Amino acid sequence: MDFKLHTSFDSLAPAEWNGLLSGSVTDAPFLRHEYLSAWWASLGGGEWSDVQLVLISASENGQLCGIAPLFHKDDALMFLGSVEISDYLDLIVHPEHLQPFLSGLLDWLNTSYPQPWSRLDWYNLPAESATLTALRAESAKRGWSCVDEVYQPTPTIPLPGDFEVYLEGIDKKQRHEVRRKMRRAEESGRSVHWYIVSDPTRLDAELDAFINLMAHDPAKETFLTPAMRTQIKTSAKSAFEHGYLQLAFLEADGEKACAYLNFDYGNRIWVYNSGLDRKFMDLSPGWVLLGYLLQWANEHKRTEFDFMRGNEEYKYRFGAVERHVLRVQVRC
Repeated sequence: MDFKLHTSFDSLAPAEWNGLLSGSVTDAPFLRHEYLSAWWASLGGGEWSDVQLVLISASENGQLCGIAPLFHKDDALMFLGSVEISDYLDLIVHPEHLQPFLSGLLDWLNTSYPQPWSRLDWYNLPAESATLTALRAESAKRGWSCVDEVYQPTPTIPLPGDFEVYLEGIDKKQRHEVRRKMRRAEESGRSVHWYIVSDPTRLDAELDAFINLMAHDPAKETFLTPAMRTQIKTSAKSAFEHGYLQLAFLEADGEKACAYLNFDYGNRIWVYNSGLDRKFMDLSPGWVLLGYLLQWANEHKRTEFDFMRGNEEYKYRFGAVERHVLRVQVRC
């Protein structure tokens, strides 16, 4: 394999990048060219400073066969997208090329990368990723240490493709509550309805409304710095342009009561963030909109409803099973 260091995203074609990702060991929206290039432009919405892009590609017989999307911070090489706003990160390589790509990558970093480094610090690696096994083996071969730990849970609901079958599979009390709250909202006489944004001319205004709903939560309001607001809007717009944004609102009395910003990608729903106006709490807008989204996902034959990082209780009450992302550190 021939390895090359890139100093910008412009030297890697988006279509070629995303095409490789579609068969990669981890295919997640956070690894797409448009997402990571936007993330780099804002340095994660202001999360990072004083970092250097380390974007490494590998080709064989003129064909792109691997990408290591990294950046350099102090003595560490980290995944682009780390840490806070990108829930799943990994190398971009097909499973059959993983071992030779990783071996060649570590050799190249050890002998050809021009800056001093002493460790890999890779957050948000899916626990089931084949990269973990390969990284352990390659580290042992070199006499390097490789330590991994659970970083956060990523609760996920397997979907049966039928909303009633899904409901029958969760706790009886929870099933009753979901049905009751959805029925109560529909019968409230307050013109309750929900929709998924599809009009490109309304996207800017709808994203502003979503961010305003997020800001009703004091912790999220603090999180929503000007740089982070720009990051969210840029990423959401690029997802919309590429056909995988699911921005959904629940309205009551002509006002927005609740919203979810999800990715509809790879035949699964990835729940990215949400917001609600607490003056509508009598309608349980979060539960109601979540119920509609789960109904939609089943009807459209999505296979999973992925809540991504965080162990909030409601995720498990809706039937999520435990998964994890890891932090993996390699010291050479």
